[in-house]
Amino acid sequence: MSSAAGPDRTSAAPGSGAVLEFRDVRFVRRGRVILDAIDFAVRPGEHWALIGPNGAGKSTMLSLGGALQHPTSGEVFVLGHRIGRVELQQLRRSIGHVNPRHPLTSALTIREVVLTGITGTIELVPRWEPTPAEFARANDYVHLLGLDGKAEEAWTTLSQGERGRTLIARALMTDPELLLLDEPSTGLDVAAREQLLDTVDRVRIAHPALASVLVTHHLEELPRSTTHAMLLADGRITSIGRATDVLTTANITACFAHPIEIEHRHGRWHARSTAHAAPSSSP
Repeated sequence: MSSAAGPDRTSAAPGSGAVLEFRDVRFVRRGRVILDAIDFAVRPGEHWALIGPNGAGKSTMLSLGGALQHPTSGEVFVLGHRIGRVELQQLRRSIGHVNPRHPLTSALTIREVVLTGITGTIELVPRWEPTPAEFARANDYVHLLGLDGKAEEAWTTLSQGERGRTLIARALMTDPELLLLDEPSTGLDVAAREQLLDTVDRVRIAHPALASVLVTHHLEELPRSTTHAMLLADGRITSIGRATDVLTTANITACFAHPIEIEHRHGRWHARSTAHAAPSSSP
């Protein structure tokens, strides 16, 4: 496993200022090892990408980091609290978790969906009313996420890209220290993807102390503001450290067990297969 040296090593001790930390984490589900020997820490202002093949364990890592599950062994610290020794519902209010499969089916407006970030619910809570300050905060995030003029549009009529930006605004309503993004570009066309990634960059600039972790399969879906990366395969880390050190042709090829050439241009990553096509046989 390759890793960055010196200050980029990511196994800090509890209380060292890490927003999220995994220490020798193992996760087993129905007898199958999903994660094994995971050491990982995210500090304020760092923006991590978790990348790997399907079934590598990326979404499981996000669920542990979001205080949704407990590790089978090892320790997970979120915002200085060890999972298993803290009330999880309260802890989750300090984590912004963006899931593109948000299970809302009613016709809440964009502004109303953003306001549910305060209550941590899918629907608006009956008889609950936001304070004027909360209402103004929701409007501020609608503006930051580029949704001006659409605040009254219904969730059921939104494009996938508009839903993604709405969910990021919702996640920011509690002023979280940690933002978790689970494949936020899923189902987006190229234009919508680029709008979403520009939005993520704007959020990170506007909140310099915010730490974030983004899960994706595709390097083209990484924002320019990505600072660090972890490659995961078969539940184990194959490379970890600064994004520019980790996201290389050699490391990506090893992680995906397929020859993939990586380019880094204008702050973005691009990948293409270098496997030669088999020659066609003549009749």
